[in-house]
Amino acid sequence: MSVQPPPTVSHPTLPAGVFCAQDYETLARDALPAPTLAYIAGGAGRDITLRANRQAFAQWSIWPRLLRQLDAGHTRIKLGETRLEHPLLLAPVAYQALVHPRGEIDTARAAEATESCIVASTLSNHRLEDIAAAAGPARWFQLYFQPKREATLALLRRAEQAGYGALVVTLDTPIQPASLRALRAGFRLPPDCVAANLVGADAAAPVATASGSRIFQGLMHGAPDWASLEWLCAQTQLPVWVKGVLHPDDAAQLAQRGVAGLVVSNHGGRSLDGAPASLHALPAIRACVGSTLGVLFDGGIRSGEDVFKAIALGADAVLIGRLQVYALAVAGALGVAHMLKLLREELEACMALAGCATLADIGLASLLAAPVAATPHSNDFSGEARDADLD
Repeated sequence: MSVQPPPTVSHPTLPAGVFCAQDYETLARDALPAPTLAYIAGGAGRDITLRANRQAFAQWSIWPRLLRQLDAGHTRIKLGETRLEHPLLLAPVAYQALVHPRGEIDTARAAEATESCIVASTLSNHRLEDIAAAAGPARWFQLYFQPKREATLALLRRAEQAGYGALVVTLDTPIQPASLRALRAGFRLPPDCVAANLVGADAAAPVATASGSRIFQGLMHGAPDWASLEWLCAQTQLPVWVKGVLHPDDAAQLAQRGVAGLVVSNHGGRSLDGAPASLHALPAIRACVGSTLGVLFDGGIRSGEDVFKAIALGADAVLIGRLQVYALAVAGALGVAHMLKLLREELEACMALAGCATLADIGLASLLAAPVAATPHSNDFSGEARDADLD
């Protein structure tokens, strides 16, 4: 089944029916073809980890506090040399032209308008240079290792020349398991949906011999290892963050090797199905690396309350993935900017009621480990499972 192109209608005004950031997820049902929606909303395999990401937030309550002095409150933060007005970063999301004709360019414009940091994907539909030109000064580049080192180095040099302030190296998907939901919906990547940054590069994957495993001797052949990461870090003066960290032992090794920071992430449930929820892995990783190393969180954010909980459990800031794409699909740059504004205000309201004037005031003492009744957070648009609680 071929995928129908996304709507080309522009939205000079905000769409009706958006009262919180997550409303963009609901409106995306009508903005996108069903197969494309299944691809974006789904995870790997049977969506076990996808569901776990959202369910993890319901296991924490937030303590309200009284009579706190909050008139000097703010959400400012510094991540390395990057100063931000708030802890909401736009996650690297591939192929955004699937949902909007201007794709990553509009996302970058929204980041600039809201003083947000965008993490541009290697697999973007627009060139990293064009994304950088549309974004504000807070822009990072997400890097996938390429089959040949010279191709990886070329991407790195382009990112440096375009003024990106940090590298985010994704290491948790040396292979990409299939999404059963997307396959059953008939999703296929359109032939004109290409990774603009890789045009002309030798990105051919090795093929296994007749006697070898398609996985081990094929897809995993040439996958990056510790030596690959050391080589990359030696090639640049940019701070290097590693995305896809879930195990404390990996976090400890990365900290010892001098990376700038970690991104606790299970790739939005798109890597190993059955991996722990990012929120469950976060406290142990923070405990392992201490308070000085930067730690970002990625996985299931849908509200300011979710952001608060992630920070309380050890994150310095969070990455916004699917919400970003839903808002882009519904209303382009304006939608993404509006979603970020709503999410920031939800966080500020939560901080105010929890008695936290700054992000530094948010900690484990702000939470109560007690399951609460969860409001459905559905992005399963497969019909019979529409009310499922998914990331």
